[in-house]
Order: sequence, then C-alpha cells, then structure tokens
Amino acid sequence: MAVTFDEDLFVLGLDQRKATLGADYVEKNLAAADDFTRPFQEAMTAWCWGFGWGDGVIDAKTRSMMNLSMIGALGKMHEWEIHCKGALNNGVSVEEIRAIIHVIGIYCGVPQGLECFRVARKVLEERGLL
Repeated sequence: MAVTFDEDLFVLGLDQRKATLGADYVEKNLAAADDFTRPFQEAMTAWCWGFGWGDGVIDAKTRSMMNLSMIGALGKMHEWEIHCKGALNNGVSVEEIRAIIHVIGIYCGVPQGLECFRVARKVLEERGLL
C-alpha cells in the first residue's frame, strides 16, 4: 500500500499544532515517535492540524471551544486535558471553559460534566488561574 505524504499540510499542521499545544509538547511527541507510531503522528499532524485547523475559516479559539465540546462528549479525558491547555493558549477564558462544561453536562450527562470540571480544575490550578 502506497502512503501519500503531503509535506505542505504537515508543515502547516505542525505550526498550528505547536501554536495551540506548545512547541515543547509537540516536539516531545514527535521525538518519541518510532517506526511504528511515526506515520500516525505525521498523518495526524497533516490531516487534523493542517487540513482541519489550517484552512483559516474558523479561528483557533472557536476550534478549541469546539474540540473541548466534542472531546468532552467522547469522554477522552487525557485528550481533553491537552486541549484544555491548548484552548487557554488560543484565548479561551476560564468563564468560557466553565460554560462549555455546562453544555457537556447537559447534553452528555452530569458525570461527564463533573469529570471535565475535575480535569479543568487541575489545568487551571497549574496555570495559576484558580
């Protein structure tokens, strides 16, 4: 099976990924990739961050808010924590994070809302915002 690699989307995605999640975090993840995981890291960077985030139609703050909602709905809390940090980097306020969690609690259930509050508190305390 031939794998097509789009260098332009990768570079665009890498820039967006670093801007949102932090260069240190991204570089650490890429450095930890091996022959088994590197193709996924490259594809995810090109597809999610280059194609998905790189079109300029929706600003990074709004995309972060959308991601928190969707990832919270899925209950993927490790990813939610990473994207909560990224949302703060993209200008999402503490009050907006709270409002997003309210919606998650309403549509996905109180236990999921509580889980999001637990993780958000950890992130916000680490940043000195609570």
